[in-house]
Formats: sequence, structure tokens, C-alpha cells
Amino acid sequence: MLWGLGVGYVISGMYFGWNLGLPEGGTLGLAIATFFIIILYTTFTFSYTELACAIPRAGGVFDYANRALGRNSGFIAGMAQIIEFVFAPPAIAAAIGAYFHIFLPQVPVVAISISAYILFTALNIAGVKAAAIFELVITILAVFELLLFAGITLPHFKAENLAINAYPNGYSGVWACIPFAIWFFLGLEGVANVAEETIKPQRTILMGFGSALATLIILCVLVFVSAIGVGGWEAIVYASPGAAPSDSPLPLAMAQITGNSGWVYHLLITIGLMGLVASFHGIILAAGRATFEFGRVGYVSAALGKVHPRFKTPANALIANMVVGILALLSGKTAEIITLACFGAVSLYIISMITMLVLRKKEPELTRPFKVPFYPLSPLVALSIALVSMIAMITLNPGLSLIYFGILALAFLWFHFIVKSKLDGQQRINSGNTQPAGRTTEG
Repeated sequence: MLWGLGVGYVISGMYFGWNLGLPEGGTLGLAIATFFIIILYTTFTFSYTELACAIPRAGGVFDYANRALGRNSGFIAGMAQIIEFVFAPPAIAAAIGAYFHIFLPQVPVVAISISAYILFTALNIAGVKAAAIFELVITILAVFELLLFAGITLPHFKAENLAINAYPNGYSGVWACIPFAIWFFLGLEGVANVAEETIKPQRTILMGFGSALATLIILCVLVFVSAIGVGGWEAIVYASPGAAPSDSPLPLAMAQITGNSGWVYHLLITIGLMGLVASFHGIILAAGRATFEFGRVGYVSAALGKVHPRFKTPANALIANMVVGILALLSGKTAEIITLACFGAVSLYIISMITMLVLRKKEPELTRPFKVPFYPLSPLVALSIALVSMIAMITLNPGLSLIYFGILALAFLWFHFIVKSKLDGQQRINSGNTQPAGRTTEG
């Protein structure tokens, strides 16, 4: 089930989103960016596994940073994680609507997307075991579909198609491709957020992270090469000359071979929806637990930190995330939503690696059932690539970066001046109420 969650969180990134980087970087530019992002995720994942096994809590990076760096850094880390997990689903919901619209052209894309939000939020409220089993089943179908897609397209692969306008903007194109390369793997760290609900987390989280990462790297390379190799990168970005960039690159690649009316085409589109559903459903699950942890410790409304009395799931947190996600979805700006989610993710990676390095020095005696290989090289490599990625996204998206850091700044001011004083006051009251018997306050 952890393998299903890990692959499921991410697999929609194979179906859409990554192709939006091709107009800037071309085949070679996106390939270079993806190569370094694979190194980032390999080093980050195993470093993050050490944290997840040592501190198996639903808050993920929020709990790790809170312990190593203090409440201020913990809050910022938790907010970055929530932004990632809350803004990724709207982008995926838009793609679900676009895919489904192929079969139901009379139904608006937005209506399909909102219906999907309501349906899968309800499934997550119903129970984590049911949600995880469902995630495993649809993830297996989604992986099968990608293998089938590669099997059909690779016989038509031509190496010269990879060379068509392969490097249109030079190094600046590689820079611009970074968020879309991250989208290939965004969300994998969500496995850590179900640590409290995992049997033997010290062993199974390692297996879940490792097997999921290996699967995703193989699928990433297969999809990248087979999709572009059919007709060049422009064929999977633009449905027709002059059209807006498409959210459906794999159907465009398939149409080069089968046309857009054959049974094979429609079969692949139908199964292809499973990949989008797998990520959509899985990230909703992780987002609910991240928001729930904030509520549980009193950083947001206590109502978000309560579990449903019957289903024992964070229902209030899931519903709150759904409302924010639908509002983002209605903006209609998929590329911008993806970039906002990537800002949150990269912030999480940076803080996580700093946290790991600090914890190794601050708490050397902490039980670590798994230790990252090649320490400290692994976390330092992940930290370096994450910092470069952040600089790239800020320089290329100054407006979005202002929105992202503005959200963080406003949230932190509210936390620092309102939440902290309230929590400190409660702690003073509690400590006063737990004095040893026979002693007065004055004494």
C-alpha cells in the first residue's frame, strides 16, 4: 500500500504538466533539467526516509523541523508542505476534467473537476484503509497504462524526432524547465505523512519510498522518450498550430499513431484517467493529514485537528483543503498552480535537508532505524540542487514568487503575534495548574 501511495501521489506527473516545459527548453533542455531533478529526488528521498523513520508523525517535515529548528521554522516548513499539497490537486483536477471532457464534451470541464473533488474528498473521509486500497488498485492500473502506452509508441520511435528544435532557448530554457521537471516527481514525500497509520513504519516506510522512487524513475524515462519520439515535442504540446499548450500530451502522442477515434486510443484515454485519479486521490489524503497536524497542535483552528467520530479520519481538514482547492481550480491557470505547488515542495526539500543535518549534530543519540547512505554528501547534494531550483523559479516567476512568499509571510505574522502568544499563555496556565501538592504559587 505504501508503494501504491508513493507512486500514486506522483504518477499524474507522467500524464500531464511536464510537457508545458517543452516550449521553453525543448527536448534537450527538459532532459537536462530532469536529470538533475532525478538526482535531487534520489538524494532527498533517502535523506527524508531517515527523518520519517526516526520521527514517524503525520505532520512530516513540520514535525521534523519543529524538533530540530524550533517552532518558527517548524511553522514555515508546515505551511510550505500545506501549500504544496493543497495547490497540487487543483492542477490535477483540471487535467481530469480535460481528459473526461473527451468522452463527455457536453459537460463543462470545471463541472467534472469539481465533482471529482467532492467524490474523492468523501472517499478519504470514509477511511484510510479503504482509501489506501483504492489508491493501490488505481495506481497499478495507471502503471499498466503507461507501460501499454510505451509498448504502442516505442515501435514508432524515431531518434531524429528528439532532435527537432531540441534546444530552442539554450541554458535559459533549462532554467525555465525546472518546475516542470519537478512535477514529474512532486508529492513523493507524502508517504511520510501516513507514518502514524503505518505498521512497523521504520521498515515499511523505507521499502515504500525506495520501491516507489525506482518505479517512478523508470516510468519517467519511458514516457519522456516514447511520447516525444513519435513526432517531436511540439506534437505533444500543441493540438494544432497556434493552439494553447495542452494538458493532455499522451493522447496527442497516441493520436499520431492511432488517430483520435480508434478503440485503442479510447482505451488508453480511459485507463489514463486512472493515473490522474491516483495522484489526485493520494495527495488529497496526504494534504488532509498535513492540515490536521496543524490543527492538532493549535497552529490553525482546533476544528481542523479533530477526527471524525465515526470514520476516525481528519474530515474537517479534508473539507477545508477541498474548498481552497476548488477556488484555485476556478482560476483556470494550470501552469501557475503547478508552479505554486513546486514553490512549496522545494521549500520543503530545503528545510528538510537543513533539519536532517541539524538533527544529526543536535541529537546524535536519536534512534535512527534507517540512516541515509553517503552522509553528509546525500543531504548536501539534495540541498544544493533544491536551492538552485528555488533561485531558478524565483527569477523566472517573480510575480508568483511574491504571491507564494506573501502567503508565507502573512501566515507567519499571524502565527508569531497571535498563535504563539496564545499557546505560551496556555502553557503557563497548565504549568501553574500542575504544581506539586503542598506548594503555593508564591512559594
